[in-house]
Amino acid sequence: MAAAMPDDTGGMVVFDYTAWATRYPVLAQAVAQDQAQAFFDQACLYLANTPAGPVRDLARRGMLLGLLVAHIATLELPQAQGGQAGLVGRVASATQGSVTVSTAYATLAERAAWFAQTAYGAAFWAATRGLRQARYVPDARRRMPPWG
Repeated sequence: MAAAMPDDTGGMVVFDYTAWATRYPVLAQAVAQDQAQAFFDQACLYLANTPAGPVRDLARRGMLLGLLVAHIATLELPQAQGGQAGLVGRVASATQGSVTVSTAYATLAERAAWFAQTAYGAAFWAATRGLRQARYVPDARRRMPPWG
């Protein structure tokens, strides 16, 4: 999770490593503060961290960006540190003796597949469903035809 600080930042979420580490303690054991900040900066590429972005509520945007930081961290970390060790896609099957792992990536829409690689990404994708739907906003002014 990231902390929202509306007064000083002009409507932008500022990353709070302590709050994020409290929310994701397993990942925080392997992700240093500067590395988490880099992941937060990367997360802002996927979700605009501006007052004009699609998520205006700072607390909600902070939660979503925190999920993205956890998702990116899981993808980037080695498996021994809680990451996915370079696997792309969700684990479709696994064997223990002689270690066999297979992943499935192409079963989802291209945009959703990247997020579905981790539980954090899937949670982000589900939470932002409303942002991917068109909204009709009617013009409040009534327009008269030019012919009268």
